[in-house]
Amino acid sequence: MSTYKNLIGKDVNFLTTDPDNDAAEGQIWYNSTSDAFKTVLANAAWSAGGNLSTSRSDLGGAGTQTAGLAFGGGPGSLANTEEYNGSGWANGGNLNTARSTLAGTGTQAAGLAIGGYVPPNNKAEVEEYNGTSWSEQNDIPVANRGLAAAGTQTAALAFGGFTTTEVATSNEYDGTNWTSGGTMNTARRFLAGAGLQTAALGFGGYVGGGTAVTEEYDGSSWTNSGSLATARWNLAGAGIQTAASAFGGQTPSVVAVTELYDGTSWSPTVSLGTARRSLGGAGTQPAGLAFGGLPSPVASATEEYNFSATVTTGAAWASGGNLGTARRALWGAGTQTAGLVFGGYEDPAVSAKTEEYNGSTWSEQNDLNTQGYHLAGCGTQTAGLAFARGSGTPVMPLTEEYDGTSWSEQNDMGTARYVSAGFGIQTAAVCVGGGPSVPTMNSTEEYDGTSWTASNTFPTTIYAMGGAGTQTAGLTCGGFSPAAPAANTTITGEYDGTNWTTGGAMVKAIQGNFASGTQTDAIQFGGANPGLTSDASQYDGTSWVTSASMANARSSLAGSNTSGYTGTALAVSGGTPNTNSTEEFTGGTSALNIKTITIS
Repeated sequence: MSTYKNLIGKDVNFLTTDPDNDAAEGQIWYNSTSDAFKTVLANAAWSAGGNLSTSRSDLGGAGTQTAGLAFGGGPGSLANTEEYNGSGWANGGNLNTARSTLAGTGTQAAGLAIGGYVPPNNKAEVEEYNGTSWSEQNDIPVANRGLAAAGTQTAALAFGGFTTTEVATSNEYDGTNWTSGGTMNTARRFLAGAGLQTAALGFGGYVGGGTAVTEEYDGSSWTNSGSLATARWNLAGAGIQTAASAFGGQTPSVVAVTELYDGTSWSPTVSLGTARRSLGGAGTQPAGLAFGGLPSPVASATEEYNFSATVTTGAAWASGGNLGTARRALWGAGTQTAGLVFGGYEDPAVSAKTEEYNGSTWSEQNDLNTQGYHLAGCGTQTAGLAFARGSGTPVMPLTEEYDGTSWSEQNDMGTARYVSAGFGIQTAAVCVGGGPSVPTMNSTEEYDGTSWTASNTFPTTIYAMGGAGTQTAGLTCGGFSPAAPAANTTITGEYDGTNWTTGGAMVKAIQGNFASGTQTDAIQFGGANPGLTSDASQYDGTSWVTSASMANARSSLAGSNTSGYTGTALAVSGGTPNTNSTEEFTGGTSALNIKTITIS
């Protein structure tokens, strides 16, 4: 009689706690604590990733799930390029020729953009990406749009598409020149591709309607293979000829269908979280990436496909309890489960109200001694600090400390100001920038729990930026600078307790945003650019990448300021119009897919 170890090569272990790594896949163990036999199973799932910075459809894609590339697209003709790091998107170099319905292949550090459309003309332009910038190369033989591609930057294949009608031509690229390849059996446009130049796959597309036809290329000729289960066009694909995936598209209805190819036939698997067409794709069959597409508002959404023993949950915002009083231009402190907000502008009244959050509901507490809006602050729910503020006409240098029950006035700041950024704790705080002096301030002050002292100035005059971190490792992001040309900024300021240095540029220029976390693990959200935004992005101490967006666009909001994007954060209130809504952020997580074995 065979044993489990003889069959599988593993013992049935006796454990008090479940294992926590992928090595447990296929293992059976007895958990004595829960009195159950358990195992780990691989499963397929799409999970949310960070949104594209620029919403778009009909774009090009390349790379992998942890090093993806998105470029071009519409509406209209876009040149934007974005790079994905497995969590969110960061800005890359722009295409030289803005266009949509182009093809893409290659990697994040060696991408290829082929053909496309700039109304009213098809384009023949070809560009190579080196991880920083695009350079023009020899054109494809005939201007083409809605085509597909496969391969690498130095050994690529472009096929199908639309010139004056659907075409079946394919062209091979050696890194310099294009030569004719084999002709496809079915002419079509808006198809998807995968694989290599000598082992390519073309599937789906449009020719008088959606098609399910799949063809394989061997480096010289195309051969029909197993058809898609769902005929469609404007779909995306990823993988290689013997292990590909197809996702999204239209039939003409927009679909979320995902199918996997094993080199012979297609089989359905879990669907995208959101149906979409004209999207971008990258990655492999077990680790795919889908981004952008139509219809709105999913044009910035990113999803990751994984077949793994690990269950991935993407970062997301969820509704929390409503603030008692809707307002904007307030400030916040504390954490997601012990939050504090104070002051603000209620329309038309300036507010002195203070509210505490317990992770589910807000409760009103004792007011500030002096009402204020566009004030700054920091600290915790039981040791908060409010400083600087507008209050009707005057701008004030007032400082107040909160002990969990009431506010007490402290020594004034050296300079009256508002619309400043603040960070730190009640006994070690920083205030930087603000107004209303002309030019706007770049001064910095530190608080030691008793008094304020001047420190070194910020690199530019600025106000309305987010602030996070500590007195010796602080962070500001965004803001508005009146220095010519006056504009919202992408400036990240890093403070070491003495001096300011400039960190990585933000994904978008913004003002009126709020930030939470530390200098090396921060999230910023909301603001205006110039309209209200629900965007969020995360900072690792070097660069910003996009994150999950809030449900509500808002500016001059508040939030928690003592946790980073890998954990939790809180977005509260804001305008305009004023809102009392609260949203809670939870960073992405992963865990083993542990199943209890039952007898039925």
